[in-house]
Amino acid sequence: MVRFTRAGALVGALALAASLALSGCGDEQQKPSFVGGSAPGTGPDAAIGGSSTPTAPAGPPLPVSPGNGAKNKPVSTEISADLPDGTKIMEVMLTNGAGDRVSGKLRTDGSSWVPNAPLKYGTSYTASVTAAGSDGTTHQGTSTFTTMKKPKSTIGSGLYLFDDKTYGVAMPVVAEFHPGIPKKDRAAVQKRMFVRTDPPQPGAWHWVDNGTQAYYRAPEYWKPGTTLDVRIALAGIPLSNGRYGDVDRKATAKIGRSFVMKVDNATKKMTVYEDGKVTRTMPVSLGKKSTPSSSGTMVVMEKKEKTVFDTMDDPDPANRYVTDIEYAQRLTWGGEYIHAAPWSVGDQGRRNVSHGCVNVSTANARWLFEKTRVGDPITVKGTERKLAAGNGWTAWSLSWSQFIKGSALPVPEGGAGPAL
Repeated sequence: MVRFTRAGALVGALALAASLALSGCGDEQQKPSFVGGSAPGTGPDAAIGGSSTPTAPAGPPLPVSPGNGAKNKPVSTEISADLPDGTKIMEVMLTNGAGDRVSGKLRTDGSSWVPNAPLKYGTSYTASVTAAGSDGTTHQGTSTFTTMKKPKSTIGSGLYLFDDKTYGVAMPVVAEFHPGIPKKDRAAVQKRMFVRTDPPQPGAWHWVDNGTQAYYRAPEYWKPGTTLDVRIALAGIPLSNGRYGDVDRKATAKIGRSFVMKVDNATKKMTVYEDGKVTRTMPVSLGKKSTPSSSGTMVVMEKKEKTVFDTMDDPDPANRYVTDIEYAQRLTWGGEYIHAAPWSVGDQGRRNVSHGCVNVSTANARWLFEKTRVGDPITVKGTERKLAAGNGWTAWSLSWSQFIKGSALPVPEGGAGPAL
């Protein structure tokens, strides 16, 4: 079927291995909670076009998809039509059996009209499409279809983003799926993952190898003050393994000021940049040779003012300990943190003695803890180990050209704009 034609953009995104057996100061494997799934109600507002009917001459009727009489359609169904060349959509209207209008938006590439929320299971809908041709003719089409009953087999999903929260400039949009999305389904799922930024910035998606996570980021760190408006419209998407997406997940969040940390193993120092200016340098002790810190760009994933590192299940007796920790900031799933280490102050700036963490003094750890946000980046360089893809939110450890290779859809040069 020929879809609505209009220039547009596709989005494209990195990786998870939550159970990576990598050395670190802590062995806590719990992750930040997901934002809850949301399913906003329908409303009377029209998504596109006006309410008046064009007075131009009528052309042939439009074949609308889903076709008239179609049954058992997914609640992720979008409305499309077979358009004659040179024809553009003026209005799409979708109503349920009670006559209530469903709100939605036309994709920026004109390929289909997307409801703002999942359709209801086991419900009849009527779609009406009005289009205008370049010759002044008007085309209309109508179709009535029915959605499927609620499926029994679904996949789980998560979104590491919370409404009304402020994050650091390196905060990727992280979508998670359990079980992972099969490769053959990733393009279809990615088409239902929408990100809009204000001010506008191009971006792309990147999938991890096993399909359990996808990351969205821009070519560079987000501009301070950016608003991220995200919808992972997974509800009702049919997958090749017989499962369906569970719920839509939505969040609108802000990006704060720029706060960037850089650690150089050669000097054993961390340099802190606030809005591009150096505001502090501090000595550090990184992982010793047997348990080196990871080199690469990580982001702060969670913060705990007080916690306990318990590694008594480590296979190496030399790495087993239980220690009270202050001002801990998680960087990897494998257990690497920035944290206060008063016991290593004499080594900080001189030698590496940690189990993979970035050790700083209590005073410096407290200062950092009070300054940082989840999503602030830290780059470590010069250690014996490279950061493993998916060991944390590793979206920024790849160059842009490497990152876009993980997209299930083509990515325009420089990144894609919003799909809706």
